[in-house]
Amino acid sequence: MQDLGALRIAVAVVTMGNRPAEVDALLESVAKQDLAPTRIVIVGNGCPLPDFGERLALPGEVTLLELDENLGCPGGRNQALARLREFGDVDVVVELDDDGLLVDADVLRRVRDLFAADPKLGIVGFRIADEHGETQQRHVPRVGASDPMRGGYVTGFLGGGHGFRTAMLDEIGDWPAEFFFAHEETDLAWRAADAGWRILYAPELLLQHPKTSPARHAIYYRVNARNRVWLVRRRLPLLLIPVHLAIWTLLTLVRTRSRAGLRAWFGGFVEGLREPAGERRPMRWRTVWRLSRLGRPPVI
Repeated sequence: MQDLGALRIAVAVVTMGNRPAEVDALLESVAKQDLAPTRIVIVGNGCPLPDFGERLALPGEVTLLELDENLGCPGGRNQALARLREFGDVDVVVELDDDGLLVDADVLRRVRDLFAADPKLGIVGFRIADEHGETQQRHVPRVGASDPMRGGYVTGFLGGGHGFRTAMLDEIGDWPAEFFFAHEETDLAWRAADAGWRILYAPELLLQHPKTSPARHAIYYRVNARNRVWLVRRRLPLLLIPVHLAIWTLLTLVRTRSRAGLRAWFGGFVEGLREPAGERRPMRWRTVWRLSRLGRPPVI
């Protein structure tokens, strides 16, 4: 077990500037934590930022990054990680959606304790629930109707609230910025698992977040399909690529009620096949077996 006092935590938040009240509330909940973060980095993804540090009296060192263009969620988060890497004084990074809220005051301390207790723990995923305490099934990192209060080791994590060990990121790399939106969590999780890092779902770590649908984004269907094709081209053994894509094509046909959505989805699918997917680094078969034993083989 690592010395608790030796683990330094940073908080990173990416915003497009369209949720000022929510960002204020989130940062106020960070300020109320009983373990103060060493650093807070706030990224304006193609937007200007107010001086949060002075206005909200935030703990630790506060860094504001204003990007000239919207790089998408993974691209914006990579900018925060790059700046934290320059500082060189952080061991764990907690990334939070800009419309989330830390209800409990001990979240950062619990995160620190979990990473200190397990040196091979690379990712901790939070439980996401709305203001009524309800967790959408798509936010539970297990297949089927799983109990959102059952924690344990899993194969993926939730992008809205999670913690990364920086040593893991130094080994496997950061977010796939070219994805812009959709499936970036799976790409990173599969790389982490293939490198031998563990992913823990910790439901006691609550991020309150409004109930949403991913289809609210205009680009959802096209990018969702394109990125899924890119994901499997980059990360799966060749034998599993057609299996994965066949299963998800069938699921899409069954689930999608919108003809326009289906047209956009198949357009993105073709785009994913035609366009370069990035570096191909397929997982090992023993990783496939490990993910399957954890309840989610990488074809579903």
